[in-house]
Amino acid sequence: MLSPRSVEEGPGGTEPRENSALSAAPNDRIHTATMPEPCFDHLQRMTDHRGIWEHARFTTPRTEHGYCTDDNARALIVLSRQPDPSPRLVGLAGVYLTFLQDARLPGGGFHNRRNSGGTWTDEVGSDDSQGRALWALGTVAGRGPASWMRRRGLEMFAEQPDLHSPSPRANAFAVLGASEVLRSWPDHRHARHLLERSVGHLLVRDDARWPWPEERLAYDNARIPEALLAAGAHLADDGMVDAGLLLLEWLAATETRDDHFSFAPVDGWALGEPRPGFDQQPVEAAAMADACIRAWSMTGDNRWKDRVGLAAGWFLGANDTGATLYDPQSGGCGDGLEHDRVNQNRGAESTLAALAALQQADMISRAEARRASSSAACGLRSPTL
Repeated sequence: MLSPRSVEEGPGGTEPRENSALSAAPNDRIHTATMPEPCFDHLQRMTDHRGIWEHARFTTPRTEHGYCTDDNARALIVLSRQPDPSPRLVGLAGVYLTFLQDARLPGGGFHNRRNSGGTWTDEVGSDDSQGRALWALGTVAGRGPASWMRRRGLEMFAEQPDLHSPSPRANAFAVLGASEVLRSWPDHRHARHLLERSVGHLLVRDDARWPWPEERLAYDNARIPEALLAAGAHLADDGMVDAGLLLLEWLAATETRDDHFSFAPVDGWALGEPRPGFDQQPVEAAAMADACIRAWSMTGDNRWKDRVGLAAGWFLGANDTGATLYDPQSGGCGDGLEHDRVNQNRGAESTLAALAALQQADMISRAEARRASSSAACGLRSPTL
């Protein structure tokens, strides 16, 4: 979630505290240097025995703001898809899964808001938090770093009723969770039912200028076309896949400026409004990286692979101001890109967004290394006479 504006102030007032890791960086450096692997030190710093704290003042958790299901779900997704996680990361994943288990409501659904003492402060969480919890449970069920997590994730996913929400994003998150279950259990009836029901809320307009299903771009935008791609693949619906690709192409083109991504600002964007806009949020880059790597894996079109690199590069200075948001030494990420600075607070949402995007860039690097190794091995083989 977004940090309160007041915590952007440095010790002496409204000027941000200097930090060499979050400084200006020329965009050409981003295209030539190897991207850093994800570093999870700040994630651990932000986590206690209950879960991940929502906000930070610079690098220090702001415990007075408590926790939320949204961020613990995000954290569980990131750690579930991390290749060869260390025992430290496996332990953190267990904390986040336990948080979701504790967040469950008796009749289905989840709390979202939890105070620093561990008490839930809402009757039921937002629609987005319901969808994100389903996404996280589906992901840990299919990819969790321990067998007990995979088993418990699948049980918790299956226990949840249908999602009843008009929100495109909440339904997109639910689709992504169901698709994770279907990757491992193609005949899982509840996952397929949830996917079919939720994708029905993702409509693409028949308007080349504005095909977006809402009046304006809002947040986590690329999750919508990604969900169409995921659902289309599992339903063997080529028309749905094509709709997802067209919508993602439109979104990527709309949010590209010169040689970098220029994402919709925190207040959203509609046709006729000025660009670039600020504050730009890290979740936009993470969502774009996830959607583009899915498009690349489904099509083999290297344009999508290149856009994954651009999305990850946004954190490293390939953005409208040339500022670096991600600190590779600590693994923390600034909470937003403003027109003249970076929000120096490194909360959970922004840090997890950077880690997610860098994971996808690393996945591509691993795939290309395997391909190069395979090609080299083929070249060493003796020709058959």
